[in-house]
Amino acid sequence: MASFFSDYGLMWYLEELNKKEFMKFKEFLKEDIVQYGLKQIPWTEVKKASREGLANLLVKYYEEKKAWDVTFRIFQKINRKDLSERAARELAGYTKLYQAHLKKKLTRDWSRKFDFPMQDFVDQKVSQDEYSHFEHLFISKATEKNPHTVLLKGMAGVGKTLTLARLMLAWSEGLVFQNKFSYIFYFCCQEVTQLKTASLAELISREWPSPSAPIMEIISQPEKLLFIIDSLERLDCDLTEPELELCGDWLEKRPVHILLSSLLRRKLLPESSLLIIATPETFDKLEDRINYTEMKAMLGFDENSRRMCFRDLFPDRNTAQEAFRLVRENEQVFTLCQVPLLCWAVASCLKDELDKGRDLAPVCRRTTSLYTTYILNLLTPKSVHGRRKKNQDLLQGLCSLAAEGMWTDKFSFSEEDLRNNGIISTDIPTLLNIKIFLKSRDFKNSYTFFHPSVQEFCAAVFYLVKNHTDHPSKDVLCIETLLFTFLKKVNIQWIFWGYFIFGLLHQSELEKLEAFFGYQLSQEVKQKLYRCLETIGVNEDLQEQVDGMKLFYCLFEMDDEAFVVQVMNFLQQVKFVAKDYSDLMVAAYCLKYCTTLKKFSFSVQAVLQFEQEHSYMEKLLICWQHVCSALVSSEQVQELQMKDTNLGKSAFSVLYNHLKHPSCTPQILEVNNVTFLCSNYMFFELLAQNHNLRYLNLSLTTLSHDDVKLLCEVLNREECNIVKLL
Repeated sequence: MASFFSDYGLMWYLEELNKKEFMKFKEFLKEDIVQYGLKQIPWTEVKKASREGLANLLVKYYEEKKAWDVTFRIFQKINRKDLSERAARELAGYTKLYQAHLKKKLTRDWSRKFDFPMQDFVDQKVSQDEYSHFEHLFISKATEKNPHTVLLKGMAGVGKTLTLARLMLAWSEGLVFQNKFSYIFYFCCQEVTQLKTASLAELISREWPSPSAPIMEIISQPEKLLFIIDSLERLDCDLTEPELELCGDWLEKRPVHILLSSLLRRKLLPESSLLIIATPETFDKLEDRINYTEMKAMLGFDENSRRMCFRDLFPDRNTAQEAFRLVRENEQVFTLCQVPLLCWAVASCLKDELDKGRDLAPVCRRTTSLYTTYILNLLTPKSVHGRRKKNQDLLQGLCSLAAEGMWTDKFSFSEEDLRNNGIISTDIPTLLNIKIFLKSRDFKNSYTFFHPSVQEFCAAVFYLVKNHTDHPSKDVLCIETLLFTFLKKVNIQWIFWGYFIFGLLHQSELEKLEAFFGYQLSQEVKQKLYRCLETIGVNEDLQEQVDGMKLFYCLFEMDDEAFVVQVMNFLQQVKFVAKDYSDLMVAAYCLKYCTTLKKFSFSVQAVLQFEQEHSYMEKLLICWQHVCSALVSSEQVQELQMKDTNLGKSAFSVLYNHLKHPSCTPQILEVNNVTFLCSNYMFFELLAQNHNLRYLNLSLTTLSHDDVKLLCEVLNREECNIVKLL
């Protein structure tokens, strides 16, 4: 910094100000001295000082760095951004210094975040495809302009943080974003929220190579800053704070969740760019509270990568193909295998079963059956003289720890947490060795489950082997509260927990657990869940709050037809959003048993928009038939809502045939943001044929001029009984 001042001088910049600007500079200096508690410069000296004299006063009272920080801030206030930018170019050495520090940090300190040496990672040069992918993160498809905010979603463990490390390394080496971003700062929500309170300047300073970061230089061009906000699901707030509570001053110290919320909601440095990373469930809940420009998805392993993982693990190619075929036929397990860690775990589990001479088909029956087999195999001693009792106690301790973590939103555990749940220090090497535990990425002497879904599985097992009243923590609540919380999607980090509890109640999974623990498990859990669902069935307000897709997956995992029939006939209203084939299949599994619906609301988005390859399309349409069958089998459907849906010709034909069935007689029809990729004539004809229909809502649904003419013609027919149109 000293060489910068000696070569160019603070006076040089003050000389660039005209007389009026120079007077404004002095006035703002007077205000800043009061506002920021700066050392008092006698006003009489400031008032009479020339440009050279004022430069000398600033350096005399504040020393060079602080003098420049003050000057930089005032340049912004008097609209001389050009001077700030010119100085920033002269100070570009700071950027180079930071890039060198970031590369060193990524290759040294971040090694503990991953299960392989970061040097191996660094040695892999950025490919042209990666380079293009990174650059295109900030190119909008809609406008081809650089957006300010990009959301990057992906399942837990799919490799989001690894990709971010790769991106930051590429920037630190001058390969990407060189004319776009002068600085990139990475904030992991799980880490920074441990600070409780901080200012944005303090968060930035934590990332700087020395204790004194040139904050004013960094902030001087906010449009050249990129903030990466990782693990948004770990941020302890839902972005609903009143505007007055947010912070607009990067020097102001505030609770960290308020600080991050201010950044995310564009109250703080709105000109900067944001790359926000979270799970799909997090964005489902929070994306309408973030003014974003682009949503991107990280899918992890493609199908070929998943197949190669199996080939690498199985010694025999034919055996690998057979195991992969079974996984490919289970849409839920196949989706899980997008996550590299889980793909490896699934393949390892199936190989272990095959080595024991067992049939693989029952293991691939449902997601729960695969997890049960995998976890119990890890903890089952190799011989009958092994540590059977010890491993039973160990699993109970893991389940107790997992349940407490789920209720307290905790996924990284200290050794004290482990002890409180019956896991002693000598157990830790065993848990690390069998890879149920990993050393925490973020905290020293802390541990995480192999994957968050493994924690959810163990937390589910807890409720089958223990009562919540037996848990040492009062945070662990009863299974009824768990189910209501899960079905209402109150906690976005509960992804599989409810599914696993239902899945473990299947007879085959109960038998596995009973064989491991050596005693018969109580049927009380199943009865409690049944009573909960029965309560939902008689309470319209509860039914309105329940996420239908969550309930469908619970019932699907349980795989008990009699139970599904009973539950589906409790319900008088159902609403769900199917985002892919797996969702549609699970919804179909449940809805084909519906007979009591009065209100039916669904969105199938683009799942049925395009005509697919024949065999795949055939499977889709069979599922769609079952979904639409609820309109006919439930003869009392009074209200039908279709939202955010695009239907191709074949899918519309299936819907049309069910809507025109004599048993389908809704009085209220809402078609919101729906596109039929064929003529609307047939749909409008249905409106006249249904003599019970009184209310029609077509909001957000695009109609052509001809569509409107046709609709008017239908509405004017004598047989059409619609009295209200929106």
